[in-house]
This record gives sequence, C-alpha cells and structure tokens, in this order.
Amino acid sequence: MPSAAALDFDSTKPTSPFYNDNHREWRDTLRRWVAKEVAPFVDVWEAAGEIPLELYRKAAEVGLLGLGYPEQYGGTSAGIDRFHHIVTAEETAQVGAGGIFASLLVHAIGLPPVLALGSEEMKNRIAPPVLAGERHICLGITEPDAGSDVANIQTRAVREGDVYVVRGSKMFITGGLRADYVTAAVRTGDPGYGGISLLLIELDRPGVSRTRLEKMGWWASDTAALYFDDVRVPAANLIGAENQGFFGIMLNFNGERLGMAASATAYARTCLVEAARYARERRTFGKRLADHQVIRHKLAEMLRQVNATQAYLENCAWRVQQGETPVADLALLKVQATLTMEFCAREAMQVLGGAGYLRGNKVERIYREVRVNAIGGGSEEIMRDLAARQMQL
Repeated sequence: MPSAAALDFDSTKPTSPFYNDNHREWRDTLRRWVAKEVAPFVDVWEAAGEIPLELYRKAAEVGLLGLGYPEQYGGTSAGIDRFHHIVTAEETAQVGAGGIFASLLVHAIGLPPVLALGSEEMKNRIAPPVLAGERHICLGITEPDAGSDVANIQTRAVREGDVYVVRGSKMFITGGLRADYVTAAVRTGDPGYGGISLLLIELDRPGVSRTRLEKMGWWASDTAALYFDDVRVPAANLIGAENQGFFGIMLNFNGERLGMAASATAYARTCLVEAARYARERRTFGKRLADHQVIRHKLAEMLRQVNATQAYLENCAWRVQQGETPVADLALLKVQATLTMEFCAREAMQVLGGAGYLRGNKVERIYREVRVNAIGGGSEEIMRDLAARQMQL
C-alpha cells in the first residue's frame, strides 16, 4: 500500500517479480526523456493538432523507436522483453496526452507486419529509416464500412502485370496525415477473410489523397482518412503471400491489444494519482477533501481496480513472453483495462470537480480519450464476443 508521504505513480503499484534492473534503468532513462522533451510542450502540441517531426529523431536517439526491434535494422532487441514495453506505456502515459505517443509510436502497428512477413528487400528499405525517425509508417485496416469486421474490407487491389492498382479508402488512420507509408489491408481475392492481402503503399504515389479528421481526444495525433484512386503499387510491395493477409492482421491485433491494455491501465493509475494529489490539497467544509469518507472510498476503489488490472496485464504479458497466444485473455484484458480507465477517469473528474473540467490538465485529457481506447484495436463488444468464441461455448 502507498504511504502517506509518497502517494505517486510508483508507490501505488504493488511489488512485482517481473521487473529487473534493466527494466528499472529503462524506466529512469525514459522518465527523464519524457520530462525534458515532452511534458513541457503538451498543451502546445495539443493545440497544434500534431507533434513536431523533430520529436521522432529525438525518440530514436533515446532508444524509444527501436525498442524491441532487430539490431540489423537499427533497433535494440537484446535483453528486451514484454515488460520493457509495459514500462514504456507507463512512462508515456503519465503526461496524460495519448495522442502524442499514438502518433510517435504508430510504427509499432505499422511496421511489425513488414518485419514478420515482408521480403528482405522491403525490410531493409523500410525499417531502418522508420526506426531512425526519418520516415513514418502507419497501419491502414479500418474503412468507412469495415472496422472490427475485417472480413468486409472493400479497398481493392487488382493485379496488372508487375503492379497492383488500388482503389478504395481507409478511415481513422492514426499518423496517416504525415506518414510516408501505410501497411494496408486490401482485397485481392474473393469476399471474406481468404481474399485479403497486406500491401505496402508509399503515400506520395499519384492517386493518393488524405484528409485530416478532427476528434474528441488524441488532439496531437494526426489522424486521417486515406483515399486511393487507381494508385499503382509495385507487386513487390506485397507483404507476405497474396490472399493470406488476414493472418498477419490477427498477429498484429494481439500485440496491439496488449499494448493498449498497458496504456489504459497506466492512464487509470495517472487519474488515481492526480485525484489523490488534489484531494490532499483541496479543503472543503473545514477539512481536506481526502478526509471526507466518500472521497476516500472513491480513491480506494480506484486503487483496487487499477492494481487488479495490473496483475492481469502482467500475467498476460508473461504468458506471451513464454510463447503463448492467449487470444481470449488478451481480448478480455483490453476490456478490463479500458473499463478501469473509464471508471478512474470518471471518478477522478468527480474528485477534481470544476478544476478537472478545465482544459490543460491530465484528467480532462484522459477523460476525453477513454472512448478511443475502448473502441480502437477492437471494441469492447467485439472483444467479448471474440473471447466467447474462444471459450467454445
């Protein structure tokens, strides 16, 4: 339990057997970097609706962009495990501005299919500049009429000799406004899962256009709609085998859901810490807000839910690290984490009252970002249904 003297992000976390000195060193490094390069500029970047391109290079220099990626492409993989990524989620969440890191780290969903299924030529061409922060890659799955329903993807790529001609659109693409590449799901075959391929599309090709999307939250994330009007893409840009793209998409989703769960849990803890700090400072009816029983119970319940979710998160991360693919648990973990985030954001807002409703504070930003976490990467409803199917009821 956290002590009265130190009620902060670290002290509210239970002792865990999963972290070693290497994880703690990474936490210290990243915490210093975020404090210097990100925290002072959050409000400016939120208002601008984007992060500066220079931040990608700085993130590469500190080792953030390359964390967990092969050394041969400029990454750092030796000694890196799933818990380094949980540490990353925790340290980046504490500024309470998810859009900044959604854009900065969008390669974490755009690049893995290239490295897992792409040709050696493609890997060597794409990965090094992305991990160096010089080029940017996003993921294009969602369409106006196909989100979690991946089998209904309509964007079509027709083979004509040594090129694919692509026509269609992608919607809600994180980082899509300034990305150089998109790892896109396209239909190359019959309807359904079996007719989907993954195709790397350079976004400076003739026929590509994009539109900025304004959002409730994640203001600093350049989110876009992408349009493909007979875009000619080399057949060599096919990622994996034709009509076998659904497998790559599902592999990507499992990692994305684990990462989103880690972030949502960290945002929930940040809300707890902000609410507790305010409750200890604010005085009402002649005593501290924290001395009112109803407020104390709110904070205790927030702590209970956050730490229970943290335990589920770390168990799932450990299982994945052992080579398991616990699809149902990863789906339910994401639901658990986003519900916990939603609860803590609401309760923190209640504790802060009018102060929380004003723009420019962590709780207000996190409150606006609940829904994107609950929907993105697979909505709560889809996740529950996926878990039920895995249960073979």
